[in-house]
Amino acid sequence: MAKSVEGVQAFGWAARDASGVLSPFNFSRRATGDKDVKFKVLYCGICHSDLHQIKNEWGSTSYPLLPGHEIVGVVTEVGSKVQKVKVGDKVGVGCLVGSCLSCDSCVNHLENYCPKPIYSLNSFYYDGTPSYGGFSDVMVVDEHFILHFPDNLPLDATAPLLCAGITTYSPLRYFGLDKPGLHVGVVGLGGLGHLAVKFAKAFGAKVTVISTSPRKKEEAIEGLGADSFLVSRDPDQMQAAMGTMDGIIDTVSAPHPLLPLIGLLKYHGKLILVGLPEKPLELPVFPLLVGRKIVAGSAIGGIKETQEMIDFAAKNNITCDIEVIPMDYVNTAMERLEKGDVKYRFVIDIGNTLKAT
Repeated sequence: MAKSVEGVQAFGWAARDASGVLSPFNFSRRATGDKDVKFKVLYCGICHSDLHQIKNEWGSTSYPLLPGHEIVGVVTEVGSKVQKVKVGDKVGVGCLVGSCLSCDSCVNHLENYCPKPIYSLNSFYYDGTPSYGGFSDVMVVDEHFILHFPDNLPLDATAPLLCAGITTYSPLRYFGLDKPGLHVGVVGLGGLGHLAVKFAKAFGAKVTVISTSPRKKEEAIEGLGADSFLVSRDPDQMQAAMGTMDGIIDTVSAPHPLLPLIGLLKYHGKLILVGLPEKPLELPVFPLLVGRKIVAGSAIGGIKETQEMIDFAAKNNITCDIEVIPMDYVNTAMERLEKGDVKYRFVIDIGNTLKAT
């Protein structure tokens, strides 16, 4: 299909200041270039990082900020040089809409670690124009960063795979926790944690959920298929599990002690942090030395790996447990998210409920 000559008029909801209140926002996206894909947004997940950014809790927000980086929809136009997808395909875009494509990270399919990334929101394209996220009716994205969704995956329940999914899948793969028979712990049972459980189980691991809340035991074991459950505030339970885990995926975004988690690891065990606490965590060194243990971090994944994750999810019927909401409920959803009152991911029904004003 021929590309658009003029810019694309777009509509969404954006925050104007650190109050974080979202309201209708008219803007424009670039015209569809030769290598661009334009798609109608149908659903967009709400990530905890969206909440941080609309309130400028990381101190780096540029307003107006239009959130959303778990964006899925249907292709409506492609540039003349696009080969990856065609009009009518189910597609998505996650945290990244651009990178330099020439550094070592990009060449090795690790665009997420490019020193010059362009994020889906609160970022700037190389020409200086701001990027706006998926709480909007249309996206125009370079085909390199477009992800294809198999027909058997429902778009609403798989939108969160584009952040929460890849954020947990990637460290399981990279740190070798994707082997049958390993014992993997998952700290926190929210949007990230519940997908970490699903992926780890699909890899054949024994999975233990670690939570401060005893009331989550039933949903962890009965609802998600975890093998066991630890209450991290129960010293007897924690003591009994010392030295039993090959690796732990820590999804918690609030300040919390690392020492008890390091104690759960076997020698050579790996504690991988994927949450983003606002304040630095204290790292005890001695227990790392005596067990040759590792504390590491991981952030999303490259485009190739993200597509691999989507295809793996399709093959293993992995979707996110979601609560679908209308666009005008978004501010209430943000308040609930701040309190942890969601099971496990809000997804906005953009296609049916976003109305231009």
